[in-house]
Amino acid sequence: MSEQIRNFVVISHIDHGKSTLADRLLEATGTVPPRKMKEQYLDALELERERGITIKMAPVRMQYKNFILNLIDTPGHSDFSYEVSRALGAVEGAVLLVDATQGIQAQTLANLEAAQNAGLKIIGALNKIDLNPPGLKELEKELAKLINVSPQEIRQLSARTGEGVSELLEAIVESVPPPKSGSRKAALIFSSLYDEHKGVIAFVRVFSGEFRAGETTRLQATKKNFKIKEAGYFLPELGPTDILGDGEIGYLATGIKEPDAIKIGDTIGDSSLPGFRLPQPVVFVSLYPGLEADYEDLKNGLNKLKLNDAALSFSPDSSQVLGRGFRCGFLGRLHFEITIERLKREFNLELIHSFPSVIYGVKTKAGEKIIEDPKDFPDEYLEAKEPVTKIKILTPARFLGPILELTSIFRLTEIRTTPWDSSGDRFEITATLPLADLILDFDDKLKSVSQGFASFSYELAGYQPVKVSRLDILVAGEKVPGLSRVIPNENLESEARGMTAKLKALLKRQQFAQAVQAAVGTRVIARETIPALRKHVTGNLYGGDRTRKMKLWQKQQKGKKRLKERGRVEVPLEVFRELLKK
Repeated sequence: MSEQIRNFVVISHIDHGKSTLADRLLEATGTVPPRKMKEQYLDALELERERGITIKMAPVRMQYKNFILNLIDTPGHSDFSYEVSRALGAVEGAVLLVDATQGIQAQTLANLEAAQNAGLKIIGALNKIDLNPPGLKELEKELAKLINVSPQEIRQLSARTGEGVSELLEAIVESVPPPKSGSRKAALIFSSLYDEHKGVIAFVRVFSGEFRAGETTRLQATKKNFKIKEAGYFLPELGPTDILGDGEIGYLATGIKEPDAIKIGDTIGDSSLPGFRLPQPVVFVSLYPGLEADYEDLKNGLNKLKLNDAALSFSPDSSQVLGRGFRCGFLGRLHFEITIERLKREFNLELIHSFPSVIYGVKTKAGEKIIEDPKDFPDEYLEAKEPVTKIKILTPARFLGPILELTSIFRLTEIRTTPWDSSGDRFEITATLPLADLILDFDDKLKSVSQGFASFSYELAGYQPVKVSRLDILVAGEKVPGLSRVIPNENLESEARGMTAKLKALLKRQQFAQAVQAAVGTRVIARETIPALRKHVTGNLYGGDRTRKMKLWQKQQKGKKRLKERGRVEVPLEVFRELLKK
């Protein structure tokens, strides 16, 4: 049976046509009837369709001639590299798809390297040939050289029209090796979803043995036993079967209702498969509901999202101004933005979030500690370290200068530029960039200066010493929770001036003057003053003694002084929303 199985993924840079190619494969194999077919069929989320990107990996079982083809459609953005790595661990082959109008880009190389490290058979394919892109033969040679095959082995196709798709199917059948069987019963969990009746449904690749409904088995990471409620295939809807056998990809309904019991990368069965590791969040954001009454709704929404998003982590948090919420960890800025959007759409939640931040390692006289929340960053420390990334940028030669000028905005170091091809038309730039800079707007700035032609990928590369300070915002002498940030010392003054100016423009005037200050510890480094509202208390007096007017003015001044001493300034939620906008 396993000799007729081919398990593979489609990998590429974002927006190179993976989901469209998956549509053509579904049509060519008759997996989805024409009357049911729609664009981006495997992208189940409305958000995926709107953005035109794959967010969640999607498996599907197809029948082609006498073969069973198990495809896993994977995300292309580097934020979801952990999810891609789980998919790569579940298959034997990968179609490396390249947009022939854009050429090989940074994430193409990153995904290729990951697939090669996983020992997969790589099939190169050039997409969008219906657009008659210039330099197609040169790109074919370039891709062939990259994956070390002859140019004749590179497939040319159009995912839009279907041209070349049947030839690609033949290449998959001929080139991708069948799955090998192990000695002990084991299945890898590479994704999951939640069902009210069936509990957590684990997406699995069976490496050895058979699994069937009704039998009791075990989760190796959590040491939890459970009874399989249902086994089945992705057709692409869930389709029950009697037995999920050796080498197959399918699902096991666990009946488990606790989200933390299922770990992506865990093994179901008698022994653990190698390579299991938990995803490590690198970007942290505090989320608060717009209304305190929505706290439980936010909690339920996060719990349900976590069931099919192993990388999402969260713990309770609170703010004097914003109330109860959660401190959430994400794999990157896009992961954060997608999660926020899903919470709003799928659970109808109004949310406020803090500034995205990263982990800092801090050494003080009391010892070493890890800081996730900026408000916990100490005023004094002996040493601080921040996470850094190694980035690779691929760019046409004409944008090399503008990209290198980004060093005036971002803390790019260890920069190296090398010609990427023999023609010298494209360059590869490698550099070290602090993660805190990367998650701000590096991607947008890079696209802007390169007119969208440059692409980049990144990977975490440990920690480096850094000089940073916690910047607090005070209004009328009181610190505003949720607005504290950890800022490099060289950027403190500009950030402080920007925040105070923005707050001055957003806050309403009161009966007394309000000082808006940005402070590092006890030292104020920027200040704006919101003037008091003026009320003409003597406006209704006509003529008469000036003494009466003076008494009214003095009474007004005393009243303002009492208000200032007694009252605290409330920062409205609308102001938080405006301040925290990117």
